[in-house]
Amino acid sequence: MGIVHPFHSRLAELYDAVAVPTITTHEPVLRAAPDLDDAWWDGLAGALDAIATVPSKRVAVRQEYLDRAMPEYLGVRIDTVVPAWTTAHGDLHWANLTGPTLTVLDWEGRGLAPAGYDAALLHAYSLLVPDTAAEVRQRLGHILDTPSGRFAELVVITELLQTVGRGDNLELEEPLRSRLACLTET
Repeated sequence: MGIVHPFHSRLAELYDAVAVPTITTHEPVLRAAPDLDDAWWDGLAGALDAIATVPSKRVAVRQEYLDRAMPEYLGVRIDTVVPAWTTAHGDLHWANLTGPTLTVLDWEGRGLAPAGYDAALLHAYSLLVPDTAAEVRQRLGHILDTPSGRFAELVVITELLQTVGRGDNLELEEPLRSRLACLTET
C-alpha cells in the first residue's frame, strides 16, 4: 500500500511515480466492480484510520457551508452541526485510488472534515455498482455505521446533490436520494 501525500508541505510534491493504474480513469464515479483483494481493502481501511489522526489546520469542509447547503439540498430539517471533525483526504474517489496495489493519490483537498467523510464519499461514488457499494459499507462499516459516519453521508449527499443541480453526476441523483431517505427516515 502506498499513500502519496504532502501533509508537511503547502505544495504537493512528487515522491514516487505511481505505475499502478487508478481504479477509474477521468471520473470519480464507479461504473464496474473493481477486482480488489482483502489486502487492498484492509490497506484502505488502515489508511483512512491513519489519515483521520493526522493534525491539520487546513479545512476541507466548512461548517458555514453545511449550515446553508444541507437544508437547501437535502430538503429536510436537520441539525447541521458536525458531531466530530477529523482530517480527511477530502477527495477520496475511485480515480484517486490505484489497484490492484493501493495507492491514495491527489491530496490537494486534504483537511478537516466531518468524521467519516472520506468513507462516505467513496460509498456515494460507488452507488451505481450496488455490490461494490455494499462492500464499501461492509469494509468501512467501523467508520460509516456510526452517528458521525451517518452525518458524513448526509454531508456528501448534500455536496453531490449540489453538483446534480449544476448538471453533473446526474446518474447519481436517484441513488443519492434513496440513501438520503434511508438516513432520514424516523
